[in-house]
Amino acid sequence: MTEKVRVSHILCKHTGSRNPVSRRTCHDISISHDEALKEIKDMIEKLKADKSLFPEMAMARSDCGSYKNGGDLGYFDRGEMQRPFEEAAFNLEVGELSGPVETESGVSNTTKDPYSSRTPAHRLIAPVG
Repeated sequence: MTEKVRVSHILCKHTGSRNPVSRRTCHDISISHDEALKEIKDMIEKLKADKSLFPEMAMARSDCGSYKNGGDLGYFDRGEMQRPFEEAAFNLEVGELSGPVETESGVSNTTKDPYSSRTPAHRLIAPVG
């Protein structure tokens, strides 16, 4: 049986991202990597105080199409996501909040939450490209 995780994330793309267009706004991205990273770090601090804000933050800011679902990407197996993102998702403990994670898409932050009793679940926040 393969291990699956369920991930939600907030993606803050930047001009150096592999596809610098927001799926939420359909506009070209104009912020720098450093600006995207700062946004993610600021979100991490807010989420440390109240993780229940995650879906609201994703719907308001994420550049990924998953913003419609509060950042929820659903379940995935190893090998389906970019390696740094995947490693963060699979290595966190339930309820743990990661720091920024760099990928070709941008920068991510992850938290693992108990979505089901049978399969581990995760949340990723991503200033991703």
